[in-house]
Amino acid sequence: MEIKILGTGCTKCQKLSEATVQAVKSLGVDAGVSKVTDVAKIMEYDVMSTPALVVDDKVILSGRLASVDEIVSLLKAYT
Repeated sequence: MEIKILGTGCTKCQKLSEATVQAVKSLGVDAGVSKVTDVAKIMEYDVMSTPALVVDDKVILSGRLASVDEIVSLLKAYT
């Protein structure tokens, strides 16, 4: 599983990244988590507001923060 956090590095983007890492650890899944900060690359995902959460190149959350529990629920659909 490949997970990307899309955002320019704002506080919300950092918090989403931290929550995603915690969610991956709690699920015990084999997943890489990376950050995409390049605006041109973010726009390739047709995301109009960040932060955004992308799993296997599919945007599953955009424009808001999510709790660790919510991210766990979202990721379970991909495991």
